[in-house]
Amino acid sequence: MPVQFLTAEQRANYGRYVAEPTAVDLPRYFHLDDADHQLLAGKRGEHNRLGFAVQLTTVRYLGRFLDDTTKVPPTVLNMLSKQLKLANPQCLTINVRSCATSKKFANNTATEKSTRLSRDSG
Repeated sequence: MPVQFLTAEQRANYGRYVAEPTAVDLPRYFHLDDADHQLLAGKRGEHNRLGFAVQLTTVRYLGRFLDDTTKVPPTVLNMLSKQLKLANPQCLTINVRSCATSKKFANNTATEKSTRLSRDSG
């Protein structure tokens, strides 16, 4: 007999930003360290760096990648943009409207992060 662990609302909100991250969560989950900046340095274009940073930090915060990286709270975009020294946090919308691009960000993020983790533990 199947059992439902999540309510309909919980299922609908899973893996999405349902509210702005708190002042405590922003520096904890959305700070980019030196290793993160090294990963981002190889990305061409502001929108690629910001999109990669969004996926990288979102997976830390939500535990999964976003299907649509344009649905990110403004505080997150502003914090990441400042760290990346980007003038326009809205540059993300240039290239990530398609699901395929968002999945590419997610796949690249997961691959590069796991490579870094295996290097660090080896």
